[in-house]
Amino acid sequence: MIVGIDLGTTHSLVGVWKDGGATLIPNALGQLLTPSVVASDDERRILVGQAARDRMVTHPSSAAATFKRYMGSDRKFGVAGRMLRPEELSSLVLKSLKADAEAFLGETVDEAVITVPAYFNDAQRKATKAAGELAGLKVDRLLTEPTAAALAYGFTTGDEESTILVIDMGGGTLDVSLLHSFEGIMEVRATAGDIWLGGEDFTQLIATAFMAEAGNDAGLPPFAGKLPVHASILRQAEIIKRDLSDAEEARLEVNYQGRAIGWTLQREAFEKMCEPLMARVRLPLERALRDARVAPETLSRIVFAGGATRMPMFRRLIARLFRQLPVHHINPDEVVARGAAVRAGLIAKGSGLEERVLTDVAPFTLGIEVTSRVSEGMLLPGTFLPIIERNTVIPASRSHVVTTLQDNQTKLLVKVYQGESRMVRDNVYLGEVAVMIRPARAGEETVEVRFTYDTSGLLEVEAKPSSYDHVESLVIEGNPGVLSKVDIEHRRAELARLKVHPRDDAQNQAILARANRLYEENLGSMRTLIGAEIDRMRNVIEGQDPEQITAMRARLGEFLDSIDRSLL
Repeated sequence: MIVGIDLGTTHSLVGVWKDGGATLIPNALGQLLTPSVVASDDERRILVGQAARDRMVTHPSSAAATFKRYMGSDRKFGVAGRMLRPEELSSLVLKSLKADAEAFLGETVDEAVITVPAYFNDAQRKATKAAGELAGLKVDRLLTEPTAAALAYGFTTGDEESTILVIDMGGGTLDVSLLHSFEGIMEVRATAGDIWLGGEDFTQLIATAFMAEAGNDAGLPPFAGKLPVHASILRQAEIIKRDLSDAEEARLEVNYQGRAIGWTLQREAFEKMCEPLMARVRLPLERALRDARVAPETLSRIVFAGGATRMPMFRRLIARLFRQLPVHHINPDEVVARGAAVRAGLIAKGSGLEERVLTDVAPFTLGIEVTSRVSEGMLLPGTFLPIIERNTVIPASRSHVVTTLQDNQTKLLVKVYQGESRMVRDNVYLGEVAVMIRPARAGEETVEVRFTYDTSGLLEVEAKPSSYDHVESLVIEGNPGVLSKVDIEHRRAELARLKVHPRDDAQNQAILARANRLYEENLGSMRTLIGAEIDRMRNVIEGQDPEQITAMRARLGEFLDSIDRSLL
Protein backbone atom coordinates (compact mmCIF):
# COMPACT_ATOMS: atom_id res chain seq x y z
CA MET A 1 0.00 0.00 0.00
CA ILE A 2 1.22 3.48 -0.90
CA VAL A 3 0.21 6.63 0.98
CA GLY A 4 0.79 10.36 0.55
CA ILE A 5 2.48 12.27 3.37
CA ASP A 6 2.78 16.00 3.97
CA LEU A 7 5.85 16.19 6.22
CA GLY A 8 5.45 19.71 7.55
CA THR A 9 7.45 22.00 9.81
CA THR A 10 4.71 22.36 12.42
CA HIS A 11 2.19 19.65 11.46
CA SER A 12 2.22 16.52 9.32
CA LEU A 13 -0.61 14.59 7.65
CA VAL A 14 -1.06 11.29 5.86
CA GLY A 15 -3.62 10.45 3.19
CA VAL A 16 -4.56 7.72 0.76
CA TRP A 17 -6.50 7.42 -2.51
CA LYS A 18 -9.53 5.39 -1.50
CA ASP A 19 -12.95 4.76 -3.02
CA GLY A 20 -12.30 7.18 -5.86
CA GLY A 21 -11.13 10.11 -3.71
CA ALA A 22 -8.36 11.49 -1.50
CA THR A 23 -8.95 10.50 2.12
CA LEU A 24 -6.98 11.96 5.02
CA ILE A 25 -6.20 9.54 7.83
CA PRO A 26 -6.75 10.51 11.48
CA ASN A 27 -4.11 9.78 14.08
CA ALA A 28 -4.63 7.91 17.34
CA LEU A 29 -6.28 11.00 18.84
CA GLY A 30 -8.77 11.23 15.98
CA GLN A 31 -7.06 14.32 14.58
CA LEU A 32 -5.90 14.80 11.01
CA LEU A 33 -3.00 17.07 11.95
CA THR A 34 -0.10 15.52 13.84
CA PRO A 35 2.32 18.08 15.33
CA SER A 36 5.83 17.58 13.96
CA VAL A 37 7.30 17.43 17.44
CA VAL A 38 9.38 14.71 19.09
CA ALA A 39 10.00 14.55 22.84
CA SER A 40 10.82 12.09 25.60
CA ASP A 41 9.10 11.45 28.92
CA ASP A 42 10.68 11.00 32.36
CA GLU A 43 11.60 7.45 31.45
CA ARG A 44 13.16 8.58 28.18
CA ARG A 45 10.46 7.05 26.06
CA ILE A 46 9.82 8.72 22.73
CA LEU A 47 6.68 10.82 22.29
CA VAL A 48 5.50 12.04 18.87
CA GLY A 49 2.75 14.47 17.94
CA GLN A 50 0.39 16.22 20.33
CA ALA A 51 1.84 14.54 23.40
CA ALA A 52 5.29 15.69 22.43
CA ARG A 53 4.01 19.19 21.77
CA ASP A 54 2.45 19.37 25.22
CA ARG A 55 5.63 17.98 26.73
CA MET A 56 7.62 20.66 24.98
CA VAL A 57 5.79 23.38 26.90
CA THR A 58 6.66 21.91 30.27
CA HIS A 59 9.99 20.25 29.47
CA PRO A 60 11.38 22.09 26.45
CA SER A 61 14.88 20.71 26.96
CA SER A 62 13.62 17.19 26.22
CA ALA A 63 11.75 18.08 23.03
CA ALA A 64 12.55 19.02 19.44
CA ALA A 65 10.45 20.94 16.91
CA THR A 66 10.86 22.82 13.61
CA PHE A 67 13.66 20.40 12.70
CA LYS A 68 12.46 20.31 9.09
CA ARG A 69 14.21 23.63 8.62
CA TYR A 70 17.53 21.90 9.27
CA MET A 71 17.12 18.94 6.91
CA GLY A 72 20.33 18.34 4.99
CA SER A 73 22.52 19.94 7.67
CA ASP A 74 24.54 18.59 10.59
CA ARG A 75 22.30 20.21 13.21
CA LYS A 76 21.49 17.86 16.08
CA PHE A 77 18.75 17.96 18.72
CA GLY A 78 18.83 16.46 22.20
CA VAL A 79 15.97 14.02 22.84
CA ALA A 80 15.86 11.01 25.19
CA GLY A 81 19.49 11.46 26.15
CA ARG A 82 20.64 11.24 22.53
CA MET A 83 21.65 13.74 19.91
CA LEU A 84 19.44 13.12 16.88
CA ARG A 85 19.71 14.43 13.35
CA PRO A 86 16.75 16.09 11.59
CA GLU A 87 16.39 12.98 9.40
CA GLU A 88 16.08 10.78 12.48
CA LEU A 89 13.52 13.05 14.13
CA SER A 90 11.55 13.25 10.88
CA SER A 91 11.64 9.46 10.62
CA LEU A 92 9.99 9.20 14.03
CA VAL A 93 7.15 11.43 12.80
CA LEU A 94 6.89 9.35 9.62
CA LYS A 95 6.80 6.13 11.65
CA SER A 96 3.91 7.54 13.68
CA LEU A 97 2.01 8.45 10.51
CA LYS A 98 2.78 5.03 9.02
CA ALA A 99 1.33 3.34 12.12
CA ASP A 100 -1.81 5.52 11.93
CA ALA A 101 -2.27 4.61 8.27
CA GLU A 102 -1.82 0.90 8.91
CA ALA A 103 -4.37 1.01 11.75
CA PHE A 104 -6.83 2.86 9.52
CA LEU A 105 -6.35 0.72 6.41
CA GLY A 106 -5.85 -2.62 8.09
CA GLU A 107 -2.85 -3.49 5.95
CA THR A 108 0.87 -2.87 5.78
CA VAL A 109 2.06 0.46 4.40
CA ASP A 110 5.47 0.13 2.79
CA GLU A 111 5.62 2.96 0.25
CA ALA A 112 4.96 6.70 0.38
CA VAL A 113 4.93 9.88 -1.64
CA ILE A 114 6.44 12.55 0.61
CA THR A 115 6.07 16.25 -0.11
CA VAL A 116 8.91 18.76 0.13
CA PRO A 117 9.10 22.52 -0.34
CA ALA A 118 9.72 23.33 -3.99
CA TYR A 119 12.68 25.44 -2.90
CA PHE A 120 14.38 22.61 -1.00
CA ASN A 121 17.82 22.03 -2.45
CA ASP A 122 19.20 18.60 -3.37
CA ALA A 123 20.69 17.97 0.07
CA GLN A 124 17.38 18.72 1.78
CA ARG A 125 15.45 16.53 -0.64
CA LYS A 126 17.80 13.62 -0.19
CA ALA A 127 17.69 14.05 3.57
CA THR A 128 13.89 13.83 3.36
CA LYS A 129 14.16 10.64 1.34
CA ALA A 130 16.61 9.24 3.92
CA ALA A 131 14.08 10.01 6.66
CA GLY A 132 11.52 7.93 4.79
CA GLU A 133 13.97 5.06 4.47
CA LEU A 134 14.76 5.25 8.20
CA ALA A 135 11.00 4.98 8.83
CA GLY A 136 10.77 1.81 6.77
CA LEU A 137 9.16 3.44 3.74
CA LYS A 138 10.14 3.15 0.11
CA VAL A 139 10.25 6.66 -1.32
CA ASP A 140 10.53 6.51 -5.10
CA ARG A 141 9.61 10.11 -5.74
CA LEU A 142 9.30 13.31 -3.77
CA LEU A 143 6.47 15.69 -4.66
CA THR A 144 6.83 19.44 -4.33
CA GLU A 145 4.23 21.02 -2.06
CA PRO A 146 2.85 23.57 -4.56
CA THR A 147 2.40 20.84 -7.18
CA ALA A 148 0.59 18.76 -4.58
CA ALA A 149 -1.76 21.67 -3.88
CA ALA A 150 -2.55 22.00 -7.59
CA LEU A 151 -3.24 18.26 -7.79
CA ALA A 152 -5.64 18.53 -4.87
CA TYR A 153 -7.68 21.09 -6.81
CA GLY A 154 -7.69 18.86 -9.88
CA PHE A 155 -6.16 21.44 -12.21
CA THR A 156 -4.66 18.73 -14.43
CA THR A 157 -8.04 17.37 -15.49
CA GLY A 158 -9.98 18.49 -18.54
CA ASP A 159 -8.82 20.34 -21.62
CA GLU A 160 -8.74 23.84 -20.15
CA GLU A 161 -5.32 25.44 -20.37
CA SER A 162 -4.38 27.52 -17.36
CA THR A 163 -1.47 29.22 -15.65
CA ILE A 164 -1.54 28.71 -11.90
CA LEU A 165 0.45 30.47 -9.20
CA VAL A 166 0.61 28.40 -6.02
CA ILE A 167 1.64 30.25 -2.85
CA ASP A 168 2.38 27.92 0.04
CA MET A 169 3.38 29.36 3.40
CA GLY A 170 3.34 26.90 6.24
CA GLY A 171 5.01 26.94 9.59
CA GLY A 172 8.59 27.09 8.40
CA THR A 173 8.84 27.74 4.67
CA LEU A 174 7.44 29.92 1.90
CA ASP A 175 7.09 28.30 -1.52
CA VAL A 176 6.01 29.85 -4.81
CA SER A 177 5.50 27.80 -7.95
CA LEU A 178 4.30 28.86 -11.37
CA LEU A 179 2.57 25.93 -13.09
CA HIS A 180 1.16 25.47 -16.59
CA SER A 181 -1.71 22.99 -16.86
CA PHE A 182 -2.95 21.62 -20.19
CA GLU A 183 -4.37 18.36 -21.56
CA GLY A 184 -3.63 16.34 -18.42
CA ILE A 185 -0.10 17.71 -18.10
CA MET A 186 1.12 19.68 -15.09
CA GLU A 187 4.27 21.52 -16.06
CA VAL A 188 6.27 23.41 -13.43
CA ARG A 189 7.55 26.57 -15.09
CA ALA A 190 9.39 28.17 -12.18
CA THR A 191 9.90 27.85 -8.46
CA ALA A 192 11.12 30.26 -5.82
CA GLY A 193 10.87 30.54 -2.08
CA ASP A 194 12.35 31.26 1.30
CA ILE A 195 13.07 28.24 3.51
CA TRP A 196 13.50 30.55 6.51
CA LEU A 197 10.14 32.30 6.31
CA GLY A 198 6.94 30.84 7.71
CA GLY A 199 4.32 31.09 10.42
CA GLU A 200 6.89 30.33 13.13
CA ASP A 201 8.67 33.60 12.32
CA PHE A 202 5.48 35.60 12.91
CA THR A 203 5.00 33.74 16.19
CA GLN A 204 8.55 34.57 17.23
CA LEU A 205 7.93 38.25 16.47
CA ILE A 206 5.02 38.27 18.91
CA ALA A 207 7.10 36.55 21.58
CA THR A 208 9.94 39.01 21.11
CA ALA A 209 7.55 41.98 21.33
CA PHE A 210 6.00 40.56 24.50
CA MET A 211 9.42 40.27 26.14
CA ALA A 212 10.38 43.80 25.11
CA GLU A 213 7.13 45.43 26.27
CA ALA A 214 6.17 43.31 29.27
CA GLY A 215 8.37 40.32 29.99
CA ASN A 216 11.66 42.08 30.67
CA ASP A 217 10.10 44.56 33.09
CA ALA A 218 8.37 41.66 34.87
CA GLY A 219 11.72 39.96 35.48
CA LEU A 220 11.36 37.11 33.00
CA PRO A 221 14.68 35.53 32.00
CA PRO A 222 15.86 36.32 28.46
CA PHE A 223 15.38 33.82 25.63
CA ALA A 224 18.78 32.19 26.11
CA GLY A 225 17.97 28.60 26.97
CA LYS A 226 15.11 26.13 26.89
CA LEU A 227 12.99 27.17 29.87
CA PRO A 228 9.34 26.25 30.40
CA VAL A 229 8.27 29.89 30.61
CA HIS A 230 9.74 30.52 27.16
CA ALA A 231 7.90 27.53 25.69
CA SER A 232 4.71 28.87 27.26
CA ILE A 233 5.26 32.31 25.76
CA LEU A 234 5.76 30.81 22.29
CA ARG A 235 2.65 28.71 22.64
CA GLN A 236 0.58 31.71 23.72
CA ALA A 237 2.11 33.77 20.91
CA GLU A 238 0.93 31.14 18.42
CA ILE A 239 -2.58 31.30 19.85
CA ILE A 240 -2.93 35.07 19.70
CA LYS A 241 -1.43 35.09 16.19
CA ARG A 242 -4.37 32.94 15.13
CA ASP A 243 -6.83 34.99 17.18
CA LEU A 244 -5.71 38.15 15.40
CA SER A 245 -6.91 36.67 12.10
CA ASP A 246 -10.48 37.25 13.32
CA ALA A 247 -10.20 39.75 16.20
CA GLU A 248 -8.89 43.29 16.42
CA GLU A 249 -6.90 42.52 19.56
CA ALA A 250 -5.73 39.51 21.57
CA ARG A 251 -4.14 39.02 24.96
CA LEU A 252 -1.06 36.99 25.88
CA GLU A 253 -0.84 35.78 29.46
CA VAL A 254 1.79 33.60 31.11
CA ASN A 255 2.49 32.60 34.68
CA TYR A 256 5.96 32.91 36.11
CA GLN A 257 6.88 32.17 39.70
CA GLY A 258 3.27 32.47 40.72
CA ARG A 259 2.68 35.76 38.93
CA ALA A 260 0.39 36.31 35.98
CA ILE A 261 1.95 38.50 33.33
CA GLY A 262 -0.44 39.82 30.70
CA TRP A 263 -0.02 41.82 27.52
CA THR A 264 -2.51 42.93 24.86
CA LEU A 265 -1.60 43.15 21.19
CA GLN A 266 -3.63 45.07 18.63
CA ARG A 267 -3.93 43.68 15.12
CA GLU A 268 -2.72 46.99 13.68
CA ALA A 269 0.42 46.88 15.83
CA PHE A 270 1.02 43.26 14.90
CA GLU A 271 0.78 43.99 11.20
CA LYS A 272 3.14 46.94 11.62
CA MET A 273 5.82 44.78 13.24
CA CYS A 274 5.37 42.17 10.50
CA GLU A 275 6.09 44.56 7.63
CA PRO A 276 9.72 43.34 7.16
CA LEU A 277 8.51 39.74 6.94
CA MET A 278 5.75 40.67 4.50
CA ALA A 279 8.31 42.47 2.35
CA ARG A 280 10.20 39.18 2.08
CA VAL A 281 7.06 37.51 0.75
CA ARG A 282 7.18 39.67 -2.39
CA LEU A 283 10.67 38.59 -3.47
CA PRO A 284 9.91 34.93 -4.37
CA LEU A 285 6.71 36.03 -6.12
CA GLU A 286 8.65 38.39 -8.33
CA ARG A 287 11.41 35.86 -8.99
CA ALA A 288 9.03 33.07 -10.05
CA LEU A 289 7.14 35.33 -12.45
CA ARG A 290 10.34 36.80 -13.81
CA ASP A 291 11.98 33.41 -14.39
CA ALA A 292 8.85 32.06 -16.12
CA ARG A 293 8.41 35.30 -18.11
CA VAL A 294 4.77 35.52 -17.03
CA ALA A 295 2.93 38.77 -16.44
CA PRO A 296 0.74 38.93 -13.28
CA GLU A 297 -2.39 39.79 -15.25
CA THR A 298 -2.16 36.58 -17.31
CA LEU A 299 -2.53 34.26 -14.30
CA SER A 300 -5.60 32.02 -14.47
CA ARG A 301 -5.71 31.20 -10.77
CA ILE A 302 -3.88 31.82 -7.53
CA VAL A 303 -3.93 28.97 -5.03
CA PHE A 304 -3.22 29.20 -1.31
CA ALA A 305 -1.71 26.41 0.77
CA GLY A 306 -0.36 26.42 4.32
CA GLY A 307 -1.90 27.72 7.52
CA ALA A 308 0.02 31.01 7.52
CA THR A 309 -1.90 32.12 4.41
CA ARG A 310 -4.93 32.65 6.67
CA MET A 311 -3.46 35.87 8.04
CA PRO A 312 -5.53 38.83 6.76
CA MET A 313 -2.44 40.88 5.97
CA PHE A 314 -1.12 38.03 3.79
CA ARG A 315 -4.35 37.78 1.82
CA ARG A 316 -4.55 41.55 1.42
CA LEU A 317 -1.02 41.64 0.05
CA ILE A 318 -1.74 38.98 -2.57
CA ALA A 319 -5.06 40.55 -3.57
CA ARG A 320 -3.39 43.95 -3.94
CA LEU A 321 -0.49 42.57 -6.01
CA PHE A 322 -2.53 40.43 -8.40
CA ARG A 323 -5.99 42.02 -8.27
CA GLN A 324 -7.78 38.70 -7.98
CA LEU A 325 -9.04 36.54 -5.15
CA PRO A 326 -7.07 33.36 -4.44
CA VAL A 327 -8.58 29.88 -4.43
CA HIS A 328 -8.68 28.45 -0.91
CA HIS A 329 -11.90 26.48 -0.48
CA ILE A 330 -9.86 23.40 0.48
CA ASN A 331 -8.51 23.71 4.01
CA PRO A 332 -5.00 25.21 3.51
CA ASP A 333 -3.65 22.97 6.27
CA GLU A 334 -4.85 19.88 4.37
CA VAL A 335 -4.50 20.73 0.70
CA VAL A 336 -0.89 19.49 0.30
CA ALA A 337 -1.66 16.15 1.96
CA ARG A 338 -4.69 15.69 -0.28
CA GLY A 339 -2.51 16.32 -3.33
CA ALA A 340 0.04 13.81 -2.04
CA ALA A 341 -2.78 11.26 -1.75
CA VAL A 342 -3.76 11.97 -5.37
CA ARG A 343 -0.16 11.39 -6.46
CA ALA A 344 -0.05 8.14 -4.49
CA GLY A 345 -3.25 7.10 -6.25
CA LEU A 346 -1.72 7.88 -9.64
CA ILE A 347 1.28 5.67 -8.87
CA ALA A 348 -1.01 2.87 -7.67
CA LYS A 349 -3.30 3.40 -10.69
CA GLY A 350 -6.25 4.03 -8.40
CA SER A 351 -9.79 4.01 -9.71
CA GLY A 352 -11.31 7.32 -10.80
CA LEU A 353 -7.96 8.84 -11.76
CA GLU A 354 -6.95 9.79 -15.28
CA GLU A 355 -3.32 9.42 -16.29
CA ARG A 356 -1.47 12.69 -15.73
CA VAL A 357 2.03 13.85 -16.57
CA LEU A 358 3.97 15.92 -14.06
CA THR A 359 7.16 17.77 -14.97
CA ASP A 360 9.55 19.51 -12.62
CA VAL A 361 12.43 21.96 -12.73
CA ALA A 362 15.83 22.28 -11.10
CA PRO A 363 15.26 24.43 -7.99
CA PHE A 364 18.83 25.75 -7.84
CA THR A 365 21.59 26.54 -10.34
CA LEU A 366 24.33 23.92 -10.82
CA GLY A 367 27.77 24.97 -11.97
CA ILE A 368 31.53 24.84 -11.49
CA GLU A 369 34.30 26.96 -10.03
CA VAL A 370 36.36 28.99 -12.50
CA THR A 371 38.85 31.84 -12.49
CA SER A 372 37.44 34.90 -14.27
CA ARG A 373 39.64 37.20 -16.33
CA VAL A 374 38.55 40.68 -15.27
CA SER A 375 41.05 42.47 -17.51
CA GLU A 376 44.48 41.85 -19.01
CA GLY A 377 46.60 40.44 -16.20
CA MET A 378 43.76 40.68 -13.67
CA LEU A 379 42.28 37.35 -12.53
CA LEU A 380 39.52 36.67 -10.02
CA PRO A 381 39.57 33.09 -8.69
CA GLY A 382 36.66 31.30 -7.05
CA THR A 383 33.86 32.58 -9.28
CA PHE A 384 30.78 30.52 -10.14
CA LEU A 385 30.04 29.46 -13.71
CA PRO A 386 26.40 28.30 -14.10
CA ILE A 387 25.88 25.27 -16.36
CA ILE A 388 22.31 24.21 -15.55
CA GLU A 389 20.45 27.29 -14.36
CA ARG A 390 17.62 27.18 -11.88
CA ASN A 391 14.12 26.49 -13.24
CA THR A 392 15.50 24.46 -16.14
CA VAL A 393 13.01 21.69 -16.97
CA ILE A 394 14.43 18.33 -15.90
CA PRO A 395 15.74 15.93 -17.03
CA ALA A 396 18.30 18.22 -18.66
CA SER A 397 21.80 18.08 -20.14
CA ARG A 398 23.98 21.17 -20.62
CA SER A 399 27.67 21.70 -21.39
CA HIS A 400 30.29 24.42 -21.25
CA VAL A 401 33.87 24.56 -22.55
CA VAL A 402 36.63 25.79 -20.21
CA THR A 403 40.31 26.39 -20.91
CA THR A 404 43.56 26.02 -19.03
CA LEU A 405 44.89 28.91 -17.00
CA GLN A 406 48.62 28.10 -16.78
CA ASP A 407 51.33 26.95 -19.19
CA ASN A 408 52.08 23.21 -19.24
CA GLN A 409 49.12 22.30 -17.07
CA THR A 410 48.74 18.51 -16.81
CA LYS A 411 45.56 18.36 -14.75
CA LEU A 412 42.35 20.36 -14.53
CA LEU A 413 40.21 20.09 -11.39
CA VAL A 414 36.46 20.52 -11.96
CA LYS A 415 34.74 21.50 -8.69
CA VAL A 416 30.93 21.29 -8.71
CA TYR A 417 28.69 23.69 -6.76
CA GLN A 418 24.99 24.41 -6.31
CA GLY A 419 23.55 27.85 -5.58
CA GLU A 420 22.89 31.32 -6.93
CA SER A 421 25.81 33.43 -5.63
CA ARG A 422 28.58 34.82 -7.80
CA MET A 423 31.36 33.42 -5.58
CA VAL A 424 31.55 29.65 -5.02
CA ARG A 425 32.38 30.12 -1.34
CA ASP A 426 28.76 31.25 -0.85
CA ASN A 427 27.33 28.22 -2.68
CA VAL A 428 27.07 24.53 -1.73
CA TYR A 429 29.98 22.28 -2.68
CA LEU A 430 28.83 18.99 -4.26
CA GLY A 431 32.00 17.23 -5.43
CA GLU A 432 34.90 17.35 -7.89
CA VAL A 433 36.52 15.42 -10.74
CA ALA A 434 40.15 15.59 -11.96
CA VAL A 435 40.91 15.57 -15.70
CA MET A 436 44.34 14.76 -17.13
CA ILE A 437 45.24 17.06 -20.04
CA ARG A 438 48.05 17.54 -22.56
CA PRO A 439 50.76 20.04 -21.48
CA ALA A 440 50.45 23.16 -23.63
CA ARG A 441 50.43 26.94 -23.47
CA ALA A 442 47.74 28.52 -21.30
CA GLY A 443 44.40 28.66 -23.10
CA GLU A 444 45.29 26.15 -25.81
CA GLU A 445 43.87 23.07 -24.08
CA THR A 446 40.10 22.95 -23.59
CA VAL A 447 37.81 20.70 -21.59
CA GLU A 448 34.09 20.25 -22.27
CA VAL A 449 32.18 19.96 -18.99
CA ARG A 450 28.71 18.40 -19.32
CA PHE A 451 26.06 18.25 -16.59
CA THR A 452 23.19 15.77 -16.83
CA TYR A 453 20.46 16.14 -14.18
CA ASP A 454 17.56 13.69 -13.92
CA THR A 455 14.16 13.75 -12.25
CA SER A 456 15.37 11.79 -9.21
CA GLY A 457 17.91 14.50 -8.36
CA LEU A 458 20.94 12.56 -9.61
CA LEU A 459 23.62 14.75 -11.21
CA GLU A 460 26.22 13.28 -13.56
CA VAL A 461 29.27 15.38 -14.44
CA GLU A 462 31.41 14.52 -17.46
CA ALA A 463 34.66 16.25 -18.40
CA LYS A 464 36.23 15.58 -21.84
CA PRO A 465 39.60 17.14 -22.78
CA SER A 466 40.08 18.21 -26.40
CA SER A 467 43.38 16.37 -26.91
CA TYR A 468 42.55 12.99 -25.38
CA ASP A 469 39.84 10.53 -26.33
CA HIS A 470 38.59 9.82 -22.83
CA VAL A 471 35.94 11.17 -20.48
CA GLU A 472 36.17 11.58 -16.72
CA SER A 473 32.82 11.31 -14.94
CA LEU A 474 31.36 11.85 -11.51
CA VAL A 475 27.91 10.82 -10.31
CA ILE A 476 26.65 12.90 -7.37
CA GLU A 477 23.98 10.93 -5.54
CA GLY A 478 24.43 12.50 -2.13
CA ASN A 479 25.64 15.81 -0.77
CA PRO A 480 27.73 16.84 2.20
CA GLY A 481 25.43 16.55 5.20
CA VAL A 482 23.25 13.77 3.78
CA LEU A 483 23.21 10.22 5.13
CA SER A 484 24.82 7.84 2.64
CA LYS A 485 22.88 5.07 0.94
CA VAL A 486 25.54 2.52 1.89
CA ASP A 487 25.23 3.17 5.61
CA ILE A 488 22.09 5.18 6.42
CA GLU A 489 23.05 5.38 10.10
CA HIS A 490 26.47 6.88 9.45
CA ARG A 491 26.53 10.50 10.55
CA ARG A 492 28.46 12.69 8.21
CA ALA A 493 27.10 16.16 7.82
CA GLU A 494 28.00 19.63 6.68
CA LEU A 495 25.81 22.71 6.80
CA ALA A 496 24.17 23.34 3.44
CA ARG A 497 23.18 26.98 4.06
CA LEU A 498 24.95 29.66 2.10
CA LYS A 499 27.43 31.76 4.08
CA VAL A 500 27.65 35.44 3.36
CA HIS A 501 30.95 37.22 3.90
CA PRO A 502 30.15 40.94 4.27
CA ARG A 503 32.60 43.72 3.49
CA ASP A 504 33.84 46.00 6.24
CA ASP A 505 32.86 49.12 4.36
CA ALA A 506 29.10 49.67 4.62
CA GLN A 507 28.68 51.36 1.24
CA ASN A 508 30.62 48.68 -0.60
CA GLN A 509 28.76 45.99 1.29
CA ALA A 510 25.42 47.47 0.30
CA ILE A 511 26.21 47.81 -3.38
CA LEU A 512 27.67 44.30 -3.60
CA ALA A 513 24.68 42.82 -1.78
CA ARG A 514 22.31 44.53 -4.18
CA ALA A 515 24.35 43.42 -7.19
CA ASN A 516 24.42 39.84 -5.99
CA ARG A 517 20.65 39.91 -5.41
CA LEU A 518 20.10 41.00 -8.98
CA TYR A 519 22.60 38.40 -10.17
CA GLU A 520 20.53 35.73 -8.45
CA GLU A 521 17.26 37.12 -9.78
CA ASN A 522 18.35 37.20 -13.40
CA LEU A 523 19.39 34.52 -15.87
CA GLY A 524 21.26 34.23 -19.14
CA SER A 525 23.00 37.21 -20.73
CA MET A 526 21.80 39.70 -18.11
CA ARG A 527 23.23 37.48 -15.36
CA THR A 528 26.55 37.42 -17.26
CA LEU A 529 26.62 41.23 -17.49
CA ILE A 530 25.88 41.63 -13.79
CA GLY A 531 28.50 39.03 -12.90
CA ALA A 532 31.13 40.92 -14.89
CA GLU A 533 30.24 44.17 -13.07
CA ILE A 534 30.52 42.39 -9.71
CA ASP A 535 33.96 41.10 -10.70
CA ARG A 536 35.11 44.61 -11.65
CA MET A 537 33.83 46.05 -8.37
CA ARG A 538 35.57 43.39 -6.33
CA ASN A 539 38.77 43.92 -8.29
CA VAL A 540 38.70 47.70 -7.64
CA ILE A 541 38.03 47.14 -3.93
CA GLU A 542 41.07 44.87 -3.75
CA GLY A 543 43.13 47.74 -5.19
CA GLN A 544 42.25 49.86 -2.12
CA ASP A 545 42.26 53.14 -4.06
CA PRO A 546 39.47 55.27 -2.47
CA GLU A 547 38.90 57.42 -5.57
CA GLN A 548 38.63 54.42 -7.90
CA ILE A 549 36.33 52.65 -5.45
CA THR A 550 34.05 55.69 -5.24
CA ALA A 551 33.91 56.06 -9.01
CA MET A 552 33.30 52.35 -9.58
CA ARG A 553 30.62 52.28 -6.91
CA ALA A 554 28.78 55.16 -8.59
CA ARG A 555 29.03 53.46 -11.98
CA LEU A 556 27.77 50.15 -10.60
CA GLY A 557 24.90 51.94 -8.85
CA GLU A 558 23.76 53.54 -12.11
CA PHE A 559 23.93 50.20 -13.88
CA LEU A 560 21.88 48.46 -11.19
CA ASP A 561 19.31 51.28 -11.23
CA SER A 562 18.78 50.66 -14.94
CA ILE A 563 17.88 46.98 -14.49
CA ASP A 564 16.33 46.81 -11.00
CA ARG A 565 12.67 46.84 -11.98
CA SER A 566 9.93 45.02 -10.16
CA LEU A 567 7.26 43.05 -11.96
CA LEU A 568 4.68 43.76 -9.28
